[in-house]
Amino acid sequence: MMLYDFFFVSLQAKHTEMIHPELRYYDFGEGVTAFSSTRHGGCSKGNYGDFNINRYCGDEPLAIAQNRQALCELLGISDDRLIMPHQVHLTEVVAIDETFLNLSADEQQQRLEGVDALMTNVDCICIGVSTADCIPILLYDSEHQAVCAIHAGWRGTVQRIVEVAVRQMAQAYDSRPQQLRTQIGPGISFDSFEVGDEVYEAFAKAGFEMPLISRHDAKWHIDLPVCNRLQLEALGVPLHQISIAPECTFKQPETWFSARRLGIQSGRIFTGIMLKPIR
Repeated sequence: MMLYDFFFVSLQAKHTEMIHPELRYYDFGEGVTAFSSTRHGGCSKGNYGDFNINRYCGDEPLAIAQNRQALCELLGISDDRLIMPHQVHLTEVVAIDETFLNLSADEQQQRLEGVDALMTNVDCICIGVSTADCIPILLYDSEHQAVCAIHAGWRGTVQRIVEVAVRQMAQAYDSRPQQLRTQIGPGISFDSFEVGDEVYEAFAKAGFEMPLISRHDAKWHIDLPVCNRLQLEALGVPLHQISIAPECTFKQPETWFSARRLGIQSGRIFTGIMLKPIR
């Protein structure tokens, strides 16, 4: 290694040691680590500051790498065990299993293109989704030790991605909705999510009970967390096993990224879940 390279690597390592991601943890029990990242504790700048690990929103690659490294160190995993898809607001769900893990890095990246939910039953794999007003949803099946992370923007919610994910967990792991513990993470609130007539009509045509999820002030408002909660309940997930984060990303931009406030060239919240070995 040349002297310059050694200096650069040493400087990067020292910088990473100074990064301490501030996470909002969720209690799923001893066998699971689950969280949403806040804006704090990273090295990204401007609309990406401080903590962003999404490589698809225009942030500096070095900052992303350093933030990822700091998160992996906090979780006690290597970088290749932190899995994030390239989301496109559809309903594709991918299982992260040994077959996936044996793919090359390029093959893994290709498999993660156009994916909006991940599931796994492999220990020490952190799967997660990125949001900045959309709704992140985590599922945990303690009976079969399986987890799922879902990105539910309004388009995904209309297409009932949470229902797709629950059914795929049932097929892959024999998961039963009655056994699922779920967390709906920080996203845009009912009060803040103003939409046009076309969005209202999309929900109405998809069969949602509009009086339960909408209201009209100057514009229509849609309650995305409740939309997804109602889908989980309809599948058989008990209400007491569904938690909804009270935070609104739009109202609390000092803590959470909000694309409606910052634009799409801005950072993203990472909501992740990881199974831990049961001793």
